[in-house]
Amino acid sequence: MSAVNPSLHLLQQQAASLLLYRDVVAQPIAQQFLQLLTTLQGGNATQSLQAYGQWFAAIAATGKSWPALITAAILRSDNPFSQAAQRHPFPAINPTLSAAARHDLHALQQLAHCDPAQLAHWVRAVCKLPQSPVIWTGDDGKTLLSDWHYWPDAIAPLAQHYQQQGVGKWGQYRAFRWQGGALHGIANPDPVQLPQLVGYDDQKAQLISNTEYLLQGLPALHVLLYGSRGSGKSSLIKGLLTAYGDRGLRLIEVAKAELHNLPAILDPLRNLPQKFIIFVDDLSFEEDDEAFKSLKVVLEGSVTARPANVVVYATSNRRHLIREFFEDRPRPMEREEVHSWDTVQEKLSFSDRFGLTLTFGPADQDLYLAIVRHLAQAAGLDIPPDDLDFRARQWATRHNGRSGRTARQFIDHLRAERGHNPRSIGAERRGIDWLN
Repeated sequence: MSAVNPSLHLLQQQAASLLLYRDVVAQPIAQQFLQLLTTLQGGNATQSLQAYGQWFAAIAATGKSWPALITAAILRSDNPFSQAAQRHPFPAINPTLSAAARHDLHALQQLAHCDPAQLAHWVRAVCKLPQSPVIWTGDDGKTLLSDWHYWPDAIAPLAQHYQQQGVGKWGQYRAFRWQGGALHGIANPDPVQLPQLVGYDDQKAQLISNTEYLLQGLPALHVLLYGSRGSGKSSLIKGLLTAYGDRGLRLIEVAKAELHNLPAILDPLRNLPQKFIIFVDDLSFEEDDEAFKSLKVVLEGSVTARPANVVVYATSNRRHLIREFFEDRPRPMEREEVHSWDTVQEKLSFSDRFGLTLTFGPADQDLYLAIVRHLAQAAGLDIPPDDLDFRARQWATRHNGRSGRTARQFIDHLRAERGHNPRSIGAERRGIDWLN
């Protein structure tokens, strides 16, 4: 085993020499890799087999190759160099930081290029096995470092990546949810695509333009998307993330009950280069709702200026977001509040504090059928147009009325039905279009 000891020792030294990217080798799989090197150095057969099995199981659970895991950790690493690169152009970064980053990239490349077949060979030698254990081969994927023969030469493109995509959780996730007093990354956000959303073209164009202003660093407005249920308001906002996530857009979903936490959510975002949409779905308020006051401060501003890289996009089925009852309206006989009409107007005008209000009216039959046809084509459903229209009208009558949501549910039903029985489409028509 003396022939392999120098190689093992060199790998351990590379990991120990890291100056900035220590979080890369702090991840559990990397720690199991280093533990495997240590047990191999010690020459204990049983411990070496156990360490190899633990590392193998952990990396197999990801489905990725060992180099792919290392490069992914580098791309999301949160360290002084990546933080500086996130905020400043590469030439403006302290040269000492850049030199330290280049050193670490060289060391990490040595670790990443440790061939799993070589690891298996070392295990076989230490344990005196008749053959090597199973060798892991996973998906290499394609990353920024894949095409670089010498990773330190990729320092400038890597810095640009940090500036565009962010570091740490901002680089790892594009969508977040505020819950339990903290932001939680959403690993699999809704993949809805803007081209999938048919109808309401003017509203979509205005929302896209406002989002473009945000991404360009121009003044962008808070937006209220108001209108009929199922008209695609929430899907339109989610579609923005799919379209612009690679340009640094991030989405933070905040429930109405959590709006009192808005100051704690906004403050850490202020100096980040990413652009953020605070997404509040199905917004409405009751009398004396504390969430109303919290959101009002964000929309109107306070002594502390709101971050220029943050906007609020909210959806609601109510044009006036605060519920008003007839007894709320002042009568001449009542003198509890001198300017009671001012209070009523404050409630009714709350939605006006959004700079842009987009109205989504109910879908008529033509729009509903247009959405159905578009979704059917996108789903690859080869159905005669007359049969499709008939079934779509029938579905809307029997279920939730005409809307984009109803159209999506109908198409999902047809996809499942066709998968179960390919000949079922059109079987219910019976030759009479009684819904026309």
